[in-house]
Amino acid sequence: MSARNESPNSDRDLKGSPAFLAVEHDESERDARTAFDNSSLDSFYKPIDSYEGRHRYDPSFEWDAKEEKRVVRKIDWKICSWVCLMFFALQLDRGNISQALSDNMLGDLKLSTNDYNTGQTIFFLCFLFAELPSQLISKKVGPDNWIPIQMVSWSLVASMQAFISGRSSFWACRALLGLIEGGFIPDNILYLSYWYTSSELPTRLSFFWVAYQTTNVVSAFFAYGILHMAGTNGLEGWRWLFALEGTLTGLIGAVSYFYLPPSPTQTSSRFRGKDGWFDEREEKIMVNRVLRDDPSKGDMHNRQALDFGMFWQCLCDYHMWPIYLIGLSWLLPSVPIQAYLTLELKALGFSTFETNLLTIPAYVIFIFGLLFWTWVSEKLNERFLLATVSQIWVLPLLIALEVLPKTRSPWVGWILAVLLYAQPYFHAVIVAITSRNAGSVRTRTVASALYNMFVQASNIIGNNIYRADDKPLYRRGNKVLIAIACYNLVLFVSTKLFYVNINKKRQATWSSMSKEEKEHYLATTEDKGNKRLDFRFAH
Repeated sequence: MSARNESPNSDRDLKGSPAFLAVEHDESERDARTAFDNSSLDSFYKPIDSYEGRHRYDPSFEWDAKEEKRVVRKIDWKICSWVCLMFFALQLDRGNISQALSDNMLGDLKLSTNDYNTGQTIFFLCFLFAELPSQLISKKVGPDNWIPIQMVSWSLVASMQAFISGRSSFWACRALLGLIEGGFIPDNILYLSYWYTSSELPTRLSFFWVAYQTTNVVSAFFAYGILHMAGTNGLEGWRWLFALEGTLTGLIGAVSYFYLPPSPTQTSSRFRGKDGWFDEREEKIMVNRVLRDDPSKGDMHNRQALDFGMFWQCLCDYHMWPIYLIGLSWLLPSVPIQAYLTLELKALGFSTFETNLLTIPAYVIFIFGLLFWTWVSEKLNERFLLATVSQIWVLPLLIALEVLPKTRSPWVGWILAVLLYAQPYFHAVIVAITSRNAGSVRTRTVASALYNMFVQASNIIGNNIYRADDKPLYRRGNKVLIAIACYNLVLFVSTKLFYVNINKKRQATWSSMSKEEKEHYLATTEDKGNKRLDFRFAH
């Protein structure tokens, strides 16, 4: 496609042609399309020779909007849908503890809610500490190999939960699940970044978390049926739940080992076909559109490991720290109700089966909210300010929980619990901006894991805010959550201002340079990724 064939205002003209590299945009437009201000200097942005798609790289290659749309839809069908299925499997095994609780698992094992809190803390601690090692292994052997290995491994442990007999075995299983499942989410995010541009990734990640919540809806129906197996072969219903759902995820993991291709230019195999899923032109479209959006994706091979020096530089990247702080706290106001939703409904007087069915509205509202707010974020090209909606949503609900009397109707308690659970979910937006603002594959690998580690740390904190001595209304816990929501409002606004200020300073410096000075900078600079003068942070 060429600029002379379509209007210069066409988004697709800019994306599909090297003319994109030469068009001047204001800062908001550039932020919406590419991380780098690479105007007329594309020769400095070519991938390394070992990059797996190097043979398809062509800065003069042109295509039209319809072709690209067909290719993206094909990627959605072949890659994104399967990633969502794998995430479905993760949440099936990670989340069925909630349905098990509704079937008196704690009573059968003679465990208290504090024992349960400790088990969840152990799970999230192990999950947290496994994030970075898993991400580093994934970068070395490839997510297409590592993710299925993780899935089959955790499915075995998940199934064996059917045989836990008390506190020690419960804690041991939670620890093993956390260690094996840790890193799965950033591994998949890294994998998706090989296929999608920065503007496409948030929407695909929203599908990712839609699969997460769809699992909760589906598993509620699964639980309704499986828990009726109580007494079969002398086993409680929750034991059958762990055994059967763990087996299902193991099957999905085994098929994933043969299904997932390493990259857009490596889809041929005996399982996928000797000619692969894409022809040469489609591969060129995939490679060049991704590299024109973010040239840093060509800096490393998809099987290239990070050495200690690269790893340390990523840890010390202070430009990413505000996002990590957000990960630590922004979900906290709704974490306790997410952990205790079924227990809360049981406490309100609903039966086991009513409880599992009454959770479904929370999951459905969550799904629609996730898709809507992710769409609005990309439509408005706004992230951190828009994310304050999540805290504005929960504040009146938490205040209501704090001030309403103990004699309130069970249905009022149900409505408040459902709406708290359905807090506007900006996780897909923040994960995508973490990937975008990393500015390089090496930083993206570490940053995605670190952000998720902070999110898991928030789960650890959140699962210990509601304590047994604060039952049944958790007045003290609700006061803490109200304070955290107010802090989050300040944090989101401060992070927005932080990135806006950096971009303005860099733009002023970059704009004052002549083309020759820019060429000299790009040819000689040792700055990498988001440290470069031509890099602009999304916000």
